[in-house]
Amino acid sequence: MKSMQPVYVAGATRIPFAKSMTAYKNETRFALLAATMKNLVSKYNLQGQVLGDVALGCLMNSSDDWNLAREVVLETSLAPETPAYNLQRACGTSLDATWQIALKIAAGQMDIGIAGGVDTNSDLPVEVSTRLQHILLELNQARTFSDRAKTLLKIRPADLKPKPATVTEPRTGLSMGEHCERMVKEWKIDRVSQDAFALGSHQKSAAAWASGFFSDLVVPYAGVEKDLIVRGDTSMEKLAKLKPAFDRSPAGTLTAGNSSPLTDGSAAVLIANAAGIKKNGWQAWAKLVDFESAAVDFVHGAGLLMSPTIAVSKMLQRNNLTFTDIDFFEIHEAFAGQVLCTLKAWEDPTYCKNVLKRDAPLGVIPPEKISIHGSSVSIGHPFAATGARIVGTLAKILRTTKNKRGLISICTAGGMGVVALLESPDLV
Repeated sequence: MKSMQPVYVAGATRIPFAKSMTAYKNETRFALLAATMKNLVSKYNLQGQVLGDVALGCLMNSSDDWNLAREVVLETSLAPETPAYNLQRACGTSLDATWQIALKIAAGQMDIGIAGGVDTNSDLPVEVSTRLQHILLELNQARTFSDRAKTLLKIRPADLKPKPATVTEPRTGLSMGEHCERMVKEWKIDRVSQDAFALGSHQKSAAAWASGFFSDLVVPYAGVEKDLIVRGDTSMEKLAKLKPAFDRSPAGTLTAGNSSPLTDGSAAVLIANAAGIKKNGWQAWAKLVDFESAAVDFVHGAGLLMSPTIAVSKMLQRNNLTFTDIDFFEIHEAFAGQVLCTLKAWEDPTYCKNVLKRDAPLGVIPPEKISIHGSSVSIGHPFAATGARIVGTLAKILRTTKNKRGLISICTAGGMGVVALLESPDLV
């Protein structure tokens, strides 16, 4: 992207995040995403404009919403000629959407675009069993009453059991939390360290809300005015009382308190080149410098959520940077333990040599540089919305700084990771 035209974050917005089956339990994924998009369009005076493209994602999507992104755009006051498309890379979805829109702008194909995402476990798609699916398709092809009756008689009680969407890895049969339990055992990350990290996340998020940091990033929706998962009053004592959630034996360390909860929410980012920003009288929040993705062979023993270690290493090498050149690290907190494993890996000479192919460790990241306003353990994690939330947060931090850099690291299901490098804007 360095040889192309510069690309900037020109704005961001989201609705408050809420634990699934609470405040948004009667809201659809379409409604959640439309609320964020409508606010973005209104906030940045995009009414009637034809944008180059809009990339929106949803992990827990339904066949009814097969054209979700386009339908959401048509629900806003953007010009109906604005195209849009769905995409998905698990928890990295809207960071990948940001990447794709940025590349199109950098290549000179358009001036302005939007990236974003939504997820809600309160509007979860539920499928019928495979056998019932086949019977219903056969029923649809039956032409006579006799044929339809014979087909219906094939249904057995067990066929009526629904198939709710899950985030279990098909190749291992393990959930993300179960995989993370394996990781923390391998890296010897204890329960106290995980709880302490989670406590810090809640304290930072609570302080950010109290200081007004999120006031221009979050728009009220459905009577909710702020993130409902943040617990500024939690403590090590309260966290210590929680039982393990995945490995329920005495060896288990991941709990509801040090893991990101199932969350409902949506987020979006406005992306533009210098011409788009100047034309609309906007302010550049941050410059999008580079992105990277990676994957690991978790089926044969690699840690499911360790891919960002590789992606970050590659991206920094390409840009001739080290950890000392980065001022802000926004690391998605799927689990406190996952973040701590990642940090420990970057410090480990053997891992850095064998896996990252480096002669020396990447090094230690000072705690005061990590997710300074909290992250997913305390704010929540609506899968496909998290990337856009983090881009908006980091871009706002960089908006008021000069000559600073920020790094985003997101682990995803399937043993993948997506990362990004941002800088303070160089536009006046």
